[in-house]
Amino acid sequence: MDPLRIKLGRIRLLALDADGVLTDGSLYWSHAGELCQAFHVRDGYGVKRLLEEGFDVAVISGRRSDGLASRVHDLGIPHLYQGVTEKGAVLTALQNQLARTPEQTAALGDDEPDLALFAQAGVTLAVADAHPKLRSVAEYVTRTPGGKGAVREIADLLLACRVGT
Repeated sequence: MDPLRIKLGRIRLLALDADGVLTDGSLYWSHAGELCQAFHVRDGYGVKRLLEEGFDVAVISGRRSDGLASRVHDLGIPHLYQGVTEKGAVLTALQNQLARTPEQTAALGDDEPDLALFAQAGVTLAVADAHPKLRSVAEYVTRTPGGKGAVREIADLLLACRVGT
């Protein structure tokens, strides 16, 4: 069996960046100065499937966004961290809280700040349109760009690789 699939079968915690992963990275400002972002429905379905199957899902973002908070709440993701400068430390604290090891953790990112997540994860994942530096060190790069179904692609992969399936 493929070594990556074996590693993916051990994953119980998926840590996601937000901008460029759950969204396509575009920021839209209304004339009133309000930020608007788009989230793909397939990504939402993938997250819900993971949660239903007992996976832990966390969003760890360097920016703050009310829209992100609303989307995360709507999806039922229990772990949201915004305005984070030390993503690795936040992930480590969450792993300790949930009694998850790095080998049970996958991180999906799109740009250099997500390298701190990679350092704490047993499996490193990048979206198709991630920065080249991240793609070069990721163990798996999605076929789908961020905000366009990449999270769903990872959810399907994690579910297919689960130990015991």
